[in-house]
Amino acid sequence: MSTELSGMIECRPLARIWGEDDEDAVWHAAIDLFLLNTGNAYDALACLFGVRNSFGFRPLAADRGLPEDASDGLRDSFRAWEGPDGAYGTTWVSWAELSAADWEETDASGRRSRSAVAGAGTHWAPVWDVMRTLGELHGPDHVRLVVWFD
Repeated sequence: MSTELSGMIECRPLARIWGEDDEDAVWHAAIDLFLLNTGNAYDALACLFGVRNSFGFRPLAADRGLPEDASDGLRDSFRAWEGPDGAYGTTWVSWAELSAADWEETDASGRRSRSAVAGAGTHWAPVWDVMRTLGELHGPDHVRLVVWFD
C-alpha cells in the first residue's frame, strides 16, 4: 500500500511588521503541495518527516501534529482528508528550521544524504523555492510547511 503526502505551505505576513502577538498576525494558507508536484519518494518522506523511515534517517520534523494556530484554509484542507481519523504522521516544519538543517547528514547506511533525497536538486525544489521567497518577504519563522499522510 502506498503512502500519499498532502499538505500546505502557510505564512504569517503581518507578524514581522506588527509582532507575533498582534491580533492580525495570523497564519494564512499560501499554496497546496499538490500544486508543487512533490511526489511521494519514501526516502524524502523519511528524512523530512520520519514517515516510512526504513532508511534510518533522523527526521527533521516528525509527529508534531497539526499546529494549534493553523489557518482556516489549512484546517479546511485537512478536514477534507477526513482529519485526524483519515490521516497520520501530521507534522510541520518552519523555513527557519529547514534553513538551519544539516542537509549533508546521511541515513543509517551513510549512502543517502538529505540533500540527495530532498534537497534543492530534487522534486522538492519548488517547495523550497516558495518557502524561501516567503521567508525573505515575511521572515523565516513566519513560514511553515504542514503535512499529513494517508
